Parts: sequence; C-alpha cells; structure tokens
Amino acid sequence: MSRRILLVEDDAETADYILKGLREEGYTAEHVADGRDGLYAASGEPFDAIVMDRMLPGLDGLSVIKALRAAGVETPIIILSALSHLDERVKGLRAGGDDYLTKPFGYSELSARLENLMRRRPAAEVETKLACGDLVVDLLSRRVSRAGRALDLLPREFKLLEYLLRHKDRVVTRTMLLEQVWDYRFDPHTSVVDTHISRLRKKIDEGFASPLLHTLRGTGYRLSTEP
Repeated sequence: MSRRILLVEDDAETADYILKGLREEGYTAEHVADGRDGLYAASGEPFDAIVMDRMLPGLDGLSVIKALRAAGVETPIIILSALSHLDERVKGLRAGGDDYLTKPFGYSELSARLENLMRRRPAAEVETKLACGDLVVDLLSRRVSRAGRALDLLPREFKLLEYLLRHKDRVVTRTMLLEQVWDYRFDPHTSVVDTHISRLRKKIDEGFASPLLHTLRGTGYRLSTEP
C-alpha cells in the first residue's frame, strides 16, 4: 500500500505540479483547495503526511493546523508559503507545523522533506479491509463481497468503490470522483461518472434487501447503510 498524502493548496498550477510529482513517486495523493475542506479531510481520514498552503480560502493554513493539533491529529505537516520572513516561519512552526517550505520551490526538495518527516514517525496503521454494512472490500486480495456473496468488479469499478468506501457516509461530488478516480483536472462533460455509478450500483445493490449507494440529485453520491 502506498503512503497517503493530503495536499491542501488553492493554486491550481501549484497543485497540479505537486500532485504530478507525488503520483510519479507512487504516493496516493488527495487534493482539496479550501481550508475548511482540508480540516474536514485531515481530521476524518488517516494520512501519512499533509502538505498545507499558508494562505487558503475558507480557513487559513495556520488555523487549520491549530485546529488539527487541538483535536489530537498528529500527522506530519509541511507548510508551503510565499512568506519567507523568519517571524512567519516561527509562526508556522509554533502553530503546529513540522516543516516550512517557502515558494517558489523545487519538487525534489519537497519530496526530500516529506521523506524526512515520515521517517521520523512510525507509519500509520495500514488498512487492509474497508466495509459498509455487509459490503466488504479486501484491499490486499482485491476481493469484494456482500453478505458473503462474491462480487466481480472491473478495475475502474473497484477504484470507484474504494474511494466511496473511504468517504463512507459522506457526500462525494462528481468533481471529486473525476479528479480522484479518473485523474481529470477538468470536467470533460461526459456521462462517465453516471455510467460507472449505475454499473456499480447494479453489482453491489441488486438482489439485496437494502441499497447502499445513494444518489443525491444535484449534489453527488453517498455510500451508506442509512437511506
């Protein structure tokens, strides 16, 4: 299992640059562009490291870090900032950041700092199974079953289901799925998400007493045992 990195960065060009590097190195990278979304993601899921921009819409990076530390989240955090003054670096570290990297920077330096931070702390416990009710996914064998019945999923369907399970009981938007499951950085205006959701729903819900995959019209999708 690759290590999971959360990138909280609102500049699209910088985010694309970092995501490309992380994925080429084999990391599993998740990206959000808003401070509030970053706080929600970082406090709701386990990550091996967080790359946090200093200036963010919604909630600034230092406020996000303070909130995470107050909540007991100890994930290593690298702060990215165009503010290079000594007092700004001190503020970042005192807020709970583990490292501070000023812009512009080279990806190789960010990569080295990430490796160094993750080496200092033991890796987070690796999940090998994900579940929602009687739906179970074994990430090692890539086997999927519901109520003990084996389900045959295509690779893209498996990736889609894994993402939905990692965001269980939360609304997942079409844009999030396009970015994380199809790696699109734009909306191609196709029905690819709807088509795969429909196919996945048939495989995991048809023939079972209660549906797990729900569509919230105009909002997105949610995998949950609750209607």
